Amino acid sequence: MQAVEVLCRTATTDDVDTLYQLIQGYAEKGVMLPRSREVLARLVDTFVVAEIGSEVVGCGALTKLGDNLVEIRSLGITDGYKSLGIGSKLVDKLLEQAKEQGITKVMALTYAVPFFERNGFKIVEKEIFPEKVWTDCVNCPKQHACDEIAVLIELD
Repeated sequence: MQAVEVLCRTATTDDVDTLYQLIQGYAEKGVMLPRSREVLARLVDTFVVAEIGSEVVGCGALTKLGDNLVEIRSLGITDGYKSLGIGSKLVDKLLEQAKEQGITKVMALTYAVPFFERNGFKIVEKEIFPEKVWTDCVNCPKQHACDEIAVLIELD
């Protein structure tokens, strides 16, 4: 397979429908929390998208949880574009944004542990993130039976 040219950029309001469709596909499989178009429009500046040509083929967002902690969330790739390194490019872009904000701890809750480990993250206990538990987990239907794994990377 030949290498594809992938551009990662900050999302714009023009991307909201594409973000919604991509995230909804994962939400229907039970592997990502759904996000409404209204929420996506409000948070669009926290998203990064991956483009091949003019087609958005992936996304991810950075959400601030504390003074020195952000979460990568809503990380997904369009079917047919997986295993091309696009997810790693999105993570790199999000880590770059965290560094620019002066943040050194980046976490994620995931089912894709090997992917995050390949990108430098380590498995940690969810309980070390009370900011996450009190902001998002309290509203999650899986709150008392969460099967996601927490991962963390500490940046220089």
